[in-house]
Amino acid sequence: QVQLVESGGGLVQTGGSLRLSCAASGGTFSRYAMAWFRQTPGKEREFVVAISWSGNYTNYADSVKGRFTMSRDNAKNTVYLQMNSLKSEDTATYYCAAADILSRSGTYDYWGQGTQVTVSS
Repeated sequence: QVQLVESGGGLVQTGGSLRLSCAASGGTFSRYAMAWFRQTPGKEREFVVAISWSGNYTNYADSVKGRFTMSRDNAKNTVYLQMNSLKSEDTATYYCAAADILSRSGTYDYWGQGTQVTVSS
């Protein structure tokens, strides 16, 4: 059983930056593909980015491409999401997730509790 804990969310102005972290425990972190999703009230969960177990491959949603960067440190059992040039539409609860197979769908086996990101103008 893998436990995921996100951190780093907060309030930031439009155009600002935040870095989210997701720390994993309870499993073999380096075997899992990891992803970030986000959700706002009343809307479906949205794929943001995924990274392969090695970190050599990433897949971004078009809405964040060029602004967000996902990375991982397998020695620290942690993934990161560097978010730059933030827009109001990036406001959401951000969740990290883990699975054996990388995908853009929500079919991940393990989920964190989420961290809130609010972008104000």
